[in-house]
Amino acid sequence: MAPRLLPGEQRGGGILATVNPAHPSRPLASTLLGEHPRIVALRRLIDRVAASKARTVLIYGETGTGKGLVARMLHAGSSRGQAPFVDINCAAIPGALLESELFGHEKGAFTGAVGHKPGLIEAADGGSVFLDEIRELDPVMQAKLLTLLDSRRFRRVGAVRPIEVDVRFIAATNRILLGEVRAGLFRDDLYYRLQVVAINIPPLRERGDDIFVLARASLEAFNRLHGSRMASFEPEVEDVFRRYAWPGNVRELENLLERICLLEDGERVRLEHLPDRIVRQARGQPAAPAAAEVEPSDYHAATERFQRQLIDGALRTAGQNLAEAARALGLSRHALRHQMKKLGQDPEASTEAA
Repeated sequence: MAPRLLPGEQRGGGILATVNPAHPSRPLASTLLGEHPRIVALRRLIDRVAASKARTVLIYGETGTGKGLVARMLHAGSSRGQAPFVDINCAAIPGALLESELFGHEKGAFTGAVGHKPGLIEAADGGSVFLDEIRELDPVMQAKLLTLLDSRRFRRVGAVRPIEVDVRFIAATNRILLGEVRAGLFRDDLYYRLQVVAINIPPLRERGDDIFVLARASLEAFNRLHGSRMASFEPEVEDVFRRYAWPGNVRELENLLERICLLEDGERVRLEHLPDRIVRQARGQPAAPAAAEVEPSDYHAATERFQRQLIDGALRTAGQNLAEAARALGLSRHALRHQMKKLGQDPEASTEAA
């Protein structure tokens, strides 16, 4: 069965292409929150670049900083905002398929090409193409992309006549591309072609108290999504949040708070809700002992505690409907009932409605 598409999504070339998506499980994926001076300046720059005629934009940022969000803001704020926005992860498509996915192919162009297929670039005509992880393009595709950027034309695989497109190309990377150029890993001419307008997203650790703006927004959204009641943070948690380096940036913060809303009770995020590694790193303490040094009894107790919390969270989200909770957990009702009894939970306290 094909995956369900969110509103505004379409499929092209076998790859998911999203048009101004709003993802309910990623509460910070639709707006660039924060009042740190660098974020205020970043929003102004995005507005200015979006309204410009720039055909290429290069976004720099560590993993999890929101490069995809910035790309969507550039698209939505432009005159192309109602046209397609095609999101392509250059690292996710095997090299042998990438040319066909991007440019399409003609019937008989290669074994298995039983008909002609438009590519994702063609599907984005009039709109924007987001090339995430641009560094992962191999040298051959780098050369073909450079030709496309210079001429605004491309050929489907196996075709003779070129196709002309009107597309804004937004590329993103978590690496310093100039260093890749100097190392001979990225074409210098393509680098300078993409570098016409560059946008740098600051990491979360450099945004000061913005972390709490983002954290509160996440809590509110996850409370609505999961039926939890987390509304604030204990002072010790705020201190850890300020000191922690957040290597996964905004994405790591979101994932942490969603796990807490799913598995923990109460109205305040407490220190014991945080992973030990985060607390230790924030306090400059050595890492915890390796898993092999943990007593087996501790392991089994922790595993059972996590399973109970996971089931309780699923039941709360499903309004105590056993069938809905089982579906959310990827279990049959019979398997869920068996697991609850094994963990000392009472499945009879939940409804059986299908």
